[in-house]
Amino acid sequence: MTGEVYRVDWLPGTDVLHGTCHCGREHTAQDPVEMWEWMLSHPRGHEKENGT
Repeated sequence: MTGEVYRVDWLPGTDVLHGTCHCGREHTAQDPVEMWEWMLSHPRGHEKENGT
């Protein structure tokens, strides 16, 4: 195990999933397959969008 935490939440009242990567980057999608593909293809060692 790498200790990296990926979180996917369902936004109640919608068909939207909200994912958060271990680095803090976020992504939304309606398709669960698209969400997990984004999570798992996200490169290791990447920075947060705000540069921290």
